[in-house]
Amino acid sequence: MIKENQRLLNAVLAIWDACICLVSMILAFTFHFHNYQEAHIGLDYYLQLMLYVIPAYFLVYNYFDLHDSFRTKPLLAEAGKIIQANFIGIIFIFVLVFFLKEVQVSRMVIILFGFLNCGLTALFRMILRRFLRYMRAKGYNIKHLLMVGWNDVSAELYDKITSNRNLGYDIIGYLSEKEEPTPGRQIAYFGKFSSLSERLEHKGIDEVIISLDYDEFSKLEELIDTCEKSGVKASLLPFYTKYLPTKPYIDEIEGIPLINIRKIPLDNLFNSFCKRGLDILASLFILILLSPLLIVAVIGVKISSPGPVIYRQNRVGMNKRPFVMYKFRSMRANGDGSDMTTWGTKDDNRRTTFGTFIRKCSIDELPQLFNVLKGDMSLVGPRPERPFFVEKFKENIPLYMIKHLVRPGITGWAQVNGWRGDTSIEERIKCDIYYIENWTFLFDLKILFMTVFKGVVNQSEEI
Repeated sequence: MIKENQRLLNAVLAIWDACICLVSMILAFTFHFHNYQEAHIGLDYYLQLMLYVIPAYFLVYNYFDLHDSFRTKPLLAEAGKIIQANFIGIIFIFVLVFFLKEVQVSRMVIILFGFLNCGLTALFRMILRRFLRYMRAKGYNIKHLLMVGWNDVSAELYDKITSNRNLGYDIIGYLSEKEEPTPGRQIAYFGKFSSLSERLEHKGIDEVIISLDYDEFSKLEELIDTCEKSGVKASLLPFYTKYLPTKPYIDEIEGIPLINIRKIPLDNLFNSFCKRGLDILASLFILILLSPLLIVAVIGVKISSPGPVIYRQNRVGMNKRPFVMYKFRSMRANGDGSDMTTWGTKDDNRRTTFGTFIRKCSIDELPQLFNVLKGDMSLVGPRPERPFFVEKFKENIPLYMIKHLVRPGITGWAQVNGWRGDTSIEERIKCDIYYIENWTFLFDLKILFMTVFKGVVNQSEEI
């Protein structure tokens, strides 16, 4: 039943997207030409264009998987694809008009159409997601899963699925060569692997999740063959999943697939160029906008205690290269080097009264905008650490050094989620790796937006 529902939903998405395209063109024409008499060509010509545009948009949206299931896709990622698809769509319309040799078509109408279509399509997807979440909470449109194999990885997946019913999954039970204990989990044991075929004969299983330990991999081919004979989709949840990125990239050599352990979106030249452009433009804008605040901070630091206004500290940046990071000095000048090997706390007696204030409001971080302009840092990224702690953490914290694959940032995904200052390094690294593997331009904008409302006031201080 779930397959039929998905096909129906995909068809509804395609039809609604076509209607939104049509409405967007009408609105774009209306907004630009308040008086229809001002237009050189009438609305009817723009509607005729849609006979070509809507099929083209259908193909582009399918290319970006916008008519597929979005059960596991973040809304932000889908919005990014909608923007990309509409960018291509607008180019197509301009090319189409060129070949039709109609010089009177308004460029502004086409551009307005693109903006309106992006906004309305994203709004519709958001409303649809909320409606489907509501329906799933009521027990409808649920995807029923059978787990084959039980281990730490499958138990973690079970916990995540049961803690978020909005995903619309229900694990009905599991198969294992031995009945494993599942403390605190309400999941049924259905027998050994040999009973898979019999279990799949009963309706109600939409997908099989195969999660085998190393010593059980010899049974993998037989289990996959059983699922395919029964016409049930099978997905693999390998025991080594903790070593894989959240979005594995599959390469291939002569038809043999290779899984790239670490796919970094910012390795792409265009992505890196866009991020760097945002860093430079936004940093200049913020420096100009906050220049009065910077002057007040300089005066306040100078009056509060003797010593330099700018505090310089060695940090480890991209590709493990050291750089000097700038801050407004918030402590009394100290030349013994203890600041490189000690962790700052809220009650540190070295801190001045004015220093406490600027740290609380994160004003002390503003000089790092010059680090951004120099190219040592980015506006958004993992926070850089001192060399002493890098050497310490890389031995004790799994995957710690992955954070150095990108430029460090003034703010980051960890900071806006509360992991800043004297908090869990493990949780910070999880957030940093998620950011590195899932970077998009919109993700950066989201983090900057969240920083303004959530990350400015520092509840847990860091040096």
